[in-house]
Amino acid sequence: MALAQPESGGLPTQRTAPLRGSLATTACMETLQVGYLHAVAAAAGCSLSQPFPDNGIDWHVSHGAADHTVDDEVTIKVQLKCTYQLPPRVPGPASATFAFTLDNEHLVKLARTPVSVHKILVVMLVPRSREDWLRAGHDGLDLRHCCYWINLAGHPVTGRRRTTVRIPTARIFDDRALCEIMARVGVGGRP
Repeated sequence: MALAQPESGGLPTQRTAPLRGSLATTACMETLQVGYLHAVAAAAGCSLSQPFPDNGIDWHVSHGAADHTVDDEVTIKVQLKCTYQLPPRVPGPASATFAFTLDNEHLVKLARTPVSVHKILVVMLVPRSREDWLRAGHDGLDLRHCCYWINLAGHPVTGRRRTTVRIPTARIFDDRALCEIMARVGVGGRP
C-alpha cells in the first residue's frame, strides 16, 4: 500500500481509500461514459449536443469537413450504455464479441431503418470498483476500460422484453473510429 505524506510527527501514515460521494454507482457510470464521449469528440474535432428531452437518444455528434459530400456538417445520434457486468479484458481475435442486452424498446429505436440521421450504440465496460476506474499521473489520465460501438440498423428483436446483441471488440470507440464513422456518413454511407 502506498504511503501518504508524513504527519506532524514525521512518520508516514498508511493511505486510506478516499471518501467518495454517495451518488449511486449507476449515476457515476453514466457520468464517466459522458466524460469519455466528450474526450473522444474533442480529439476528433466534433461538436456535441444533448437533445432535451432525450427521447431515447443521449447525444448528437456533429462533424464538419470540406470532404463531406452530403453536407458540410454531418451528425450521428449516440446512445450510451455502461456496464461492469462484463469483465474488462484484452480482446481475443479480431472476430471476438461480447454480449450486451437491451430493452426491446431501445433496440427498436436503434435498429430502425432507413433513417435520415444514423444512430450508433456505444457500450462502455468498466471495472466493478470505482477505485479502479481512473489512474492519474504526470503524463496522463488513464480511464479504465473503454467503449465499443456498433450500428444496430436492421437488427431484429428476438427476446420477449429484452434482446441480446453482440458487440465486436474490434470496434473500439476512440477519436480515429469516430472520424472514420463521420467520413463514411459524410459521403452518404452508414457508420
